Amino acid sequence: MILIKLLLAHLIGDFFLQPQSWVKEKEKKKLKSPKLYFHVFIHIAALALLLWDVSLWPIIIIIGVSHFIIDALKLSFQKKKTKRKLFFLDQFLHILIILGCYFFSFHSVNKFHFRITENQLALITCILFLSIPASIIMKNIFLKWDISELTKNNQSLKDAGKYIGILERVLVFIFIIVDHWEAVGFLITAKSVFRFGDLKESKTRQLTEYILIGTLISFGIAIITGIIYTVLT
Repeated sequence: MILIKLLLAHLIGDFFLQPQSWVKEKEKKKLKSPKLYFHVFIHIAALALLLWDVSLWPIIIIIGVSHFIIDALKLSFQKKKTKRKLFFLDQFLHILIILGCYFFSFHSVNKFHFRITENQLALITCILFLSIPASIIMKNIFLKWDISELTKNNQSLKDAGKYIGILERVLVFIFIIVDHWEAVGFLITAKSVFRFGDLKESKTRQLTEYILIGTLISFGIAIITGIIYTVLT
């Protein structure tokens, strides 16, 4: 239960309560940006609210301070070519700190019991992860390619791809946890049918590969998250 709360606080602080404007300002001003310190404060506040136990303040401080150090180092060394790699390294280190704090400290701590059950909290965490965080992860994966060159002279609804991705990942996750894998296959087939026209009309092999890679990554993230949830619960 405590580990899920720690992960949930990280998702909320790093993805849901960090606007893109903050990210851009931090990248521009680096350690001089007030948004960096607001960001760390939000993480500490989210941890405090979710854990709701004064005796856990050392863990909250450790995670908060380590988050600041990791983000500060990332901003200091980040360049355009290294942005994608440092994003994943940054997230890996944050999760590693959280896991370390849990396994080395929480085994002897009395847990505060919320009315919400562990399974419900795990479900909320998984669904939140499959929305904006998964979209940001995929966005960083695709920094390797220049999508503007692939979609030249072709218009699309603003943020349509992001919302389609969120919906498909949540649907796949729900299908898996209710043990209806055949529905996942149906969803993949339906998306392939809708995408067939775009792929057929596209003269660019790179765009076709881009779409296929994106679809497989999106479904893969949702499937793995669903499996992890069913195993843990």
